[in-house]
Amino acid sequence: MEDKVRIEMEFVIHASPQLLYQYISTPSGLSEWFADNVNSRGELFTFIWDGSEEKAKLLSKKSGERVKFRWLNDEEDGASYFFEIRIQVDEITKDVSIIVTDFSDEDEVDEAKMLWDNQISDLKQVLGSA
Repeated sequence: MEDKVRIEMEFVIHASPQLLYQYISTPSGLSEWFADNVNSRGELFTFIWDGSEEKAKLLSKKSGERVKFRWLNDEEDGASYFFEIRIQVDEITKDVSIIVTDFSDEDEVDEAKMLWDNQISDLKQVLGSA
């Protein structure tokens, strides 16, 4: 199995960390921008896009700060990849950013970055901060 490449991207978002956290940590918030629909049973989240489903396990979350998921197919493969969405507030300027950490196959890095760009763009629209 080929190792995946770690990707980290930062997006400035004009919204309060508390509001942002609702959009990154709840099924209803995630279904507004990340997937067509999101369901959860405990720590198991089901993301639905155009009729196809992907399941992810919520590995950790810290209120108002971050959420970390692992796709179940990665877990079944014994891989330790994850994706994390972290809210960061600059102490001096008080600018709010989202830091996305994800993993992608080396030949799909550009596509993965473009996908996150589009997802975060949708989030900004939902928040009215575009």
